[in-house]
Amino acid sequence: MRLDIDYPYTSRVKSFIYTATGLRVSNDYLKNSKTIAKMINESPCQVEAHWFFTSKTIPDEELLALLNNDKHDVGIHIVNYPEKETRFLEAATGRKITYYTIHGTARLLGRIIWRRWKTKRPIIPSDFKVQSFHQFKTNSLDVVCHTHTVKRSIELAKEYAAEGHVLHFHPIWLFQRGKINHRGPFYETLRRILKVDKELETIAVKKKLFFKVASDTDEYARDVIPTSDFIEKLGERGIDIFTFIERKWCNTIFNPSEAWLKTEDNIALFQVTTYDEWWQNVGKKTRNMVRKAEKTGVTTEVVEPNEKLAEGIWKIFNETPIRQERAYPHYGVSLQTTTRSVFSAQNCTFIGAFFQDELAGFTQLIHGDKISIITQILALQKHLDKAVNNALIAKAVEVCATKKIGWLMYGRMGNHPALDKFKQSNGFSRFPVTRYYVPITKKGRIAVKIGLHREIKDVLPQPIKYPLIPIYNWISRNKMRIKLRLAS
Repeated sequence: MRLDIDYPYTSRVKSFIYTATGLRVSNDYLKNSKTIAKMINESPCQVEAHWFFTSKTIPDEELLALLNNDKHDVGIHIVNYPEKETRFLEAATGRKITYYTIHGTARLLGRIIWRRWKTKRPIIPSDFKVQSFHQFKTNSLDVVCHTHTVKRSIELAKEYAAEGHVLHFHPIWLFQRGKINHRGPFYETLRRILKVDKELETIAVKKKLFFKVASDTDEYARDVIPTSDFIEKLGERGIDIFTFIERKWCNTIFNPSEAWLKTEDNIALFQVTTYDEWWQNVGKKTRNMVRKAEKTGVTTEVVEPNEKLAEGIWKIFNETPIRQERAYPHYGVSLQTTTRSVFSAQNCTFIGAFFQDELAGFTQLIHGDKISIITQILALQKHLDKAVNNALIAKAVEVCATKKIGWLMYGRMGNHPALDKFKQSNGFSRFPVTRYYVPITKKGRIAVKIGLHREIKDVLPQPIKYPLIPIYNWISRNKMRIKLRLAS
């Protein structure tokens, strides 16, 4: 790997100021470089990393300590004066410089900042004893990640490595996208190449105003209790707040940290014993709806992922842009994307409801520790009169009872009155859980202090929120209609 450390901060503006004036503008000097160095050190792969520093980006003691093993080599990224800059770097780091690269400041602003007045590129003396790293064929990973998906970027990186090429990137683009130079965030690609940070694989990040909130997509399926090392890693990766729930139905967190802010949340939960017990406890109306589905010819069964299932789900997704009085987010999804999603699903069961050999509806159960989670339950609107969704719920309960799964979850309650009523009629009840928020950075602490970390829908009292739901639905429907009109 070749790493050109030409700008030391995660912010281009801060880097420009520092490069032009030499003034330290914040305490995140070489932050991304340190993150990458830790990733390389933790990697089980055989890695050879060549770090090229300029005279303005000299590694500090912390980074030097991380580069103090046989995976790393320190080189000079020449800007103007090859011999002078090399001597300066060797004296500052105590390392013998073997290779050099040349900093390519083509734009006028870059030349002004780096004071490259006389020529576009420095002249390397004929007797210069440091070897050129430009002799090796390189491919820019940050450029690849700007254009391609993570999966494709990894495939290309493997192809380059097989051909003996060097992966080249700039740490400043680890998490951000360049608007002018067409370089993209390469953290996820690099993480998978190096086979590190597996504990972060299920982390989802949401940008809110001036801060970022991270959560674990598996927080309902397994216990998530963050350690100090885990929180530190999130902070290094630009996360300001981490949120997670306490799975009170099966586990209690004893002595939670005082730094964790506690709030109340809820889920729609049902304790599974046997199918017969569920059948006896649900109301007469629900039992009649399940019988109605059977009488009208609807059958339910567990379905293995296949092309036919994917096509049926795709048709359901694209039947209508409006569901439950609001815009449906999966409308317009391609068959290719749906197929990829179906075949890549893990630890789950697909249940299909069929009418005359057509997939009339489906639900997907995600299986976790002591719980299964209904992530989707949808039916073709032309078959809603056949109580398809009730039949799917009944089959889901049967599957959980057969698998000895103790709990079945169906989202949250309180944001959709009609859906809440459907859940309650099928045996689900509102189960209170504790949600924790862990402020990691200064921005995170500010956001938590002024209450910006929570969603508005979770802060509003029910007497105020419920009358606003029809307005929200109206706005959602019309936004979708405008979007479709503009696309046509």
